[in-house]
Amino acid sequence: MSPKSNPITTSESVDDYLKAILELSGVESSRVTTNALAARLGVRTPSVTGMLQKLAAQRPVLVRYEKHRGVRLTAAGECRAWELVRRHRLLELFLHDVLKYSWDEVHDEAERLEHFISERFEDRIAAILGDPEVDPHGQAIPPKHGAVVRREEVPLARWPLHTPAAISSVSDRNAAALRELARLGLMPGIMLTIEQKNPAASLAVRLADSTAPIRLSNDLASYVLVAARPTA
Repeated sequence: MSPKSNPITTSESVDDYLKAILELSGVESSRVTTNALAARLGVRTPSVTGMLQKLAAQRPVLVRYEKHRGVRLTAAGECRAWELVRRHRLLELFLHDVLKYSWDEVHDEAERLEHFISERFEDRIAAILGDPEVDPHGQAIPPKHGAVVRREEVPLARWPLHTPAAISSVSDRNAAALRELARLGLMPGIMLTIEQKNPAASLAVRLADSTAPIRLSNDLASYVLVAARPTA
């Protein structure tokens, strides 16, 4: 993503769509279906279709939308989406480290604030925090005017048995899941090994400093991403 020349004026609703498309498009920047967006945003599919048609028609063009083929971001849309991701993750870290929110409280607060802070405010937060690289959940903070370098991390349930792994990041979207992960000691940087998998129900993992395995549901495991070594 190249540096922006002129700020893009968007609404809170448009921002939510752009960020959701970015997150759902994945590493391959694949097209995102209206059904997937409706599920992520909690709105009806016809409403999604209407918004995408509106975004595709406005200037600057933020998305490329084709009926029955889904949507992807333009360069301008991607620039705005990464800007929102950066602000969100900086805000989460500021709330956690400076204002002492717990890691399960910061997502909703950051979600509200990310649309409204100025670039100057964003820069001040980054400076106070020492230009951090990751948020409280281990997720990479994009550089200013840049995109995250995609890391080699996979969902915990897809990691092979009996092979050491490090928790690289966890999803910030479910407060109850974050509280349970913290209770179990499943935090970014922790080394573990999967000892048993039941594809229909759960898996058992052993932390590097533990003698007894921990069993967690597949649903809880879906919030955890792992890599071969701890993220620097």
